[in-house]
Amino acid sequence: MHRFHLFIFPCPFQQVSAMGDRGPDNHSEVTDFILVGFRVRPELHILLFLIFLFVYAMILLGNVGMMTIIMTDPRLNTPMYFFLGNLSFIDLFYSSVIAPKAMINFWSESKSISFAGCVTQLFLFALFIVAEGFLLAAMAYDRFIAICNPLLYSSQMSTRLCIQLVAGSYICGCISSVLQTSMVFTLSFCGSRSIDHFYCDTRPLERISCSDFFIYRMISFFLSSIIILPTIIVIIISYLYIVSTVLKIRSSEGRKKAFSTCSSHLGVVSVLYGAVFFMYLTPDRFPELSKVASLCYTLVTPMLNPLIYSLRNKDVKEALRKILGKKILLLNSILTVT
Repeated sequence: MHRFHLFIFPCPFQQVSAMGDRGPDNHSEVTDFILVGFRVRPELHILLFLIFLFVYAMILLGNVGMMTIIMTDPRLNTPMYFFLGNLSFIDLFYSSVIAPKAMINFWSESKSISFAGCVTQLFLFALFIVAEGFLLAAMAYDRFIAICNPLLYSSQMSTRLCIQLVAGSYICGCISSVLQTSMVFTLSFCGSRSIDHFYCDTRPLERISCSDFFIYRMISFFLSSIIILPTIIVIIISYLYIVSTVLKIRSSEGRKKAFSTCSSHLGVVSVLYGAVFFMYLTPDRFPELSKVASLCYTLVTPMLNPLIYSLRNKDVKEALRKILGKKILLLNSILTVT
């Protein structure tokens, strides 16, 4: 049995030049932006900070814990848990791109973010969120093979294929992020520097630009199509075959067991894509709704994913129980000696 390892590929970072700020002819160089955040009364900022802090602490605990369990328990060295470990890795890092800066801004008067910081935030977030979409498609394919072709599972889901699927997810995320970031930051920012959001995202940045959006939106729509459509198609087709196969199982216990192996993944897919579609389909005149939807996939989803997989997975619960048992025994032995 080969041991899987978590990893991420370093991506080339493109330098983009700062564009103008105001005036039709002479644009002053943009050196920073203002993250407006949530339009609430100042006394509520403390409450929002505490909520963000709690959620981010849960994200750290859940995803680091999940990666630790998967890497330390030999029984979890399988393709499904290899993908799940990388999912936790992605969730941990893209939430870390957003949450710390948002929490700092709750206490900051200026709420500013440097131009380079804004570029970096958008670049990293786009990389990880696209990589997660492709990884979820790979996980759907894994479940399809496991349920529809169980006898061929070991040979088809080889170590090499699993590594290629995960590496491809990161590479697609990197390429998409380079293109998206480059397009956004070649726009002219000649209006307000205030971004009506709690992090640097494409739609809020578009609102403060005075560039012609026709070509930009055509390219953006094409890029979104070749990213989102293939992953959704793979997930839908995989689950159509899975449902068809499960319905052919005669015993109700067998059907229940087969569906239970997919329910966690299907829940994660529904939450992520539901929030993403809700945010991008929300009209620009309702920016607060977009912020709420953004919260779902930037913080809530990374917090829920470890809980969804751990609470509905016997192997993970058993591995966690084993680790906690060892810790308790070690603590008891230390207390006995002292």
